[in-house]
Amino acid sequence: MRISQLAETTGVAVATIKYYLREGLLPEGERTSATQAQYGDEHVRRLRLVRALLGVGGLSVATARDVLAQLDGEHASIAEMLGVAQTAVTPTADEGLDLGRARALVEHWGWSIDPDSDDVLAALEVAVAGLDAAGFDLPESTLDGYARAMATVAQAEIEGIPVDSVDAAVQYVVLGTVLVEPLLLALRRLAQQDASWRRFGV
Repeated sequence: MRISQLAETTGVAVATIKYYLREGLLPEGERTSATQAQYGDEHVRRLRLVRALLGVGGLSVATARDVLAQLDGEHASIAEMLGVAQTAVTPTADEGLDLGRARALVEHWGWSIDPDSDDVLAALEVAVAGLDAAGFDLPESTLDGYARAMATVAQAEIEGIPVDSVDAAVQYVVLGTVLVEPLLLALRRLAQQDASWRRFGV
């Protein structure tokens, strides 16, 4: 199909597709002349993926490019790809940040984690410190409850990873990490409304 047909099929404007091509988010089509190219179903799939990463996933163009490069590259292990996906959606930790409290919490919950996951630990450290700074008293039992709930979610996600293909597994892990977080946030807010209704009524 030509680029105009690709745009019609996906609902993405031609100008936007050309931008994605320039930014390396979408592979070039098969050249039929100096100014024309043909695109296939793989471009439709990639274009929808790009839109999901930039839209629902909330990634920057640069970060989306990195995630796509990981999807297209060699995959050493599923665990490694989980780390890549988490790095894509986790801000880089400030140098010198004391991760002691986060490490203590992870140890308290009995979790086994990647020893190189400082950025993710830092996200927990910053989040907990933010609660303290705001004077928000979160009981330890509540925090432990959050951890148990997330452990249940994580177990279901890991059990859902396809094992018949490394590529399928990597895609599942990366997209699940990037795209499911907004879903979890939306579900939490709706569950809060339900819980509030049950406790307080109208």
